[in-house]
Amino acid sequence: MNETIKQLWERKSVREYTNQPITNEEKEMILQAALQAPTAGNMALYSIIDIQDQKLKDELAIRCDHQPFIAKAPLVLIFLADYQKWFDIFQHYTSEEVKIEESDLLLACEDCMIAAQNAVVAAQSLGIGSCYIGDILENFEANQELLHLPQYAIPLCMVVFGKPTPSQINRKKPTRFALEDMVSVDCYREKTTEETIQMFEKQTGKSGEDLEKYIRAFAKRKFYALFREEMNRSSRAIIQHWIK
Repeated sequence: MNETIKQLWERKSVREYTNQPITNEEKEMILQAALQAPTAGNMALYSIIDIQDQKLKDELAIRCDHQPFIAKAPLVLIFLADYQKWFDIFQHYTSEEVKIEESDLLLACEDCMIAAQNAVVAAQSLGIGSCYIGDILENFEANQELLHLPQYAIPLCMVVFGKPTPSQINRKKPTRFALEDMVSVDCYREKTTEETIQMFEKQTGKSGEDLEKYIRAFAKRKFYALFREEMNRSSRAIIQHWIK
C-alpha cells in the first residue's frame, strides 16, 4: 500500500501525549491541510477555533464529560459548522431575503467534518496523534457563550492533538467491521438478526454469552447514558437556534 493508505490504516485515537510540543510549523501544516478539504461550492462552510488559553482547555475538559487528557493536549481545535460569513455577505450584496435553513446546516456539517478529517490525516503523517471529542455537542448554550459564537456557527466537533506516548504507539488499533458487512451494491441490504450477530462476532472476536455481555455493557456506556441525554437535548437546541 502507498504511504497515504498506510497512514489511514495505522491511525487510531490517541489520548496520552508526551511533553514534546507541536511546533508552529506542524500546526500550520495541519491547519493548511484542513483548508484543502473538499467543500460544497468552494464555500468552506466551516471555521476553526485554535484553543490556546489553558483555562479554556481546562473548562472544555470538564464540559466534555470530565476528560482530563483534553486539557493536557498541546493542540485543541474546535471545528465549527459555519454559514455566518455567507449570511453576512449575502445580506450585504443581495436584495433578497437571506434565510438559512436545515439543508444549509447539513451542508455545513459535511464541510466541517471533511476539514477535520483532513487535519487528522495530516497530523498522522507528521507523527502526531489525535482524538475526536464528540462531547463538544453537549452544553451548546454554554459553549456558544464561552466561544462567542454567532447564530450560524455551531461547534460540531473538537479534535485534540499531541505526540503519542510509546504505549499509545504500541497499542493495538480496535478491529473495524469487515468490508463485506459495510458495503452493499446499488441499494441498502438489510441484514437479518443472525447476520448482524455474525457481523459483530467478526468485529469483536466474541460470541455467545461473551458477545451478549459486551453489547449490554457497550449499550450502557454509550447509549443508555446520561451524556447522550444531554447531547440529544443540546443537538435539538442547535437545530432550533439555527432555523429560528
